[in-house]
Amino acid sequence: MFLKNLAVLGALSLVTLVQAHYTLPDLLIGGTNTGDWVNIRKTNNFDSQAPVTDVTSQDLRCYTSETGATASTATVAAGSQIGFQADQSMYHQGVVNVYMAKAPGNVSTWDGSGAVWFKVYQIPAVTDGGTSISFPGTNIQTVTFTVPKNLPSGQYLVRVEQIALHVASTFGGAQFYISCAQINVTGGGSGTPGPLVAIPGVYTGNEPGILINIYYPIPATYTQPGPAVWSG
Repeated sequence: MFLKNLAVLGALSLVTLVQAHYTLPDLLIGGTNTGDWVNIRKTNNFDSQAPVTDVTSQDLRCYTSETGATASTATVAAGSQIGFQADQSMYHQGVVNVYMAKAPGNVSTWDGSGAVWFKVYQIPAVTDGGTSISFPGTNIQTVTFTVPKNLPSGQYLVRVEQIALHVASTFGGAQFYISCAQINVTGGGSGTPGPLVAIPGVYTGNEPGILINIYYPIPATYTQPGPAVWSG
């Protein structure tokens, strides 16, 4: 009976580990947390915490196909620091990208479709020629970055993704943990953000930074998925 109970507990623990992923429900403005799903569109996985794995899915954009969520729009100054906070430490080995897209009008009624997204921040893997690979975007709870100073004023979607690579050795194995914030940028400049990409569309799933075995052989180099960062 003891062994049977132990087996059951082990199975339950495994299920817990499999299910215990994470979401990114909070926007940080100047280090202040604005609250769960206040300025972040509530994602489908708000309860399940399940990731997106299909890079062709519309959910790769903001993950709101079921919730249909919008959010309150936060006002931030160009050149200031903002960020995202997860509901727990993002413990899966992976990398981080942050994209922005300028709404043609009111961001609350805009879905972010089209080739309108540009990357403003990333946390890649660190390699040393094949001896080791490490992931600074792992075991962190917050992702903070500076809104480019020359970004034109206006309303934007801001999208964060952690691409978890712990089971990415087969196609569709990479896990995308996503959320989108709504912001109104003030005091901006006259920069021209780019290159512009569509989401979905930015990835095929075959990129060397997405379809990758991070364990063996240890990758000698790592190529961050997506376009170059626009710093403004």
